[in-house]
Amino acid sequence: MAGEGRATRTLTLESARPNNQRIIVHFAGFSDRDQAAVLVNGALLAEQSALPDPGPGVAYTFQLIGLEVRDTGGRVLGALEDIVKTGAHPIYVVKGEREWLIPAAPEVLLNVDLAQRTITVALPAGLEEL
Repeated sequence: MAGEGRATRTLTLESARPNNQRIIVHFAGFSDRDQAAVLVNGALLAEQSALPDPGPGVAYTFQLIGLEVRDTGGRVLGALEDIVKTGAHPIYVVKGEREWLIPAAPEVLLNVDLAQRTITVALPAGLEEL
């Protein structure tokens, strides 16, 4: 765990349970909310080897950032720099010669090849004119 302007500390997860769209966690050494307040706005980091396999056809965000994004004709649009969550589909922020905001909808996001480090997209009509 690393907080803005704060030191990194190692945390031991004691329990976790779903609560609506969130997960409530309990770390060893923190018995109440007041003690846990020092963790607010920190970044929770985990060893990649400790993460569960996300499953077939699914990837973690950190696995996607930096991948080369190409259109169906093989043209390189740039590298995936960020993923913006929206109500419908995430938006892929791709930076190359220009910035592209590409919806990660099933009809647009055609293929993700982690081994080749590429993402293939079918650009929606009119997106190039924006």
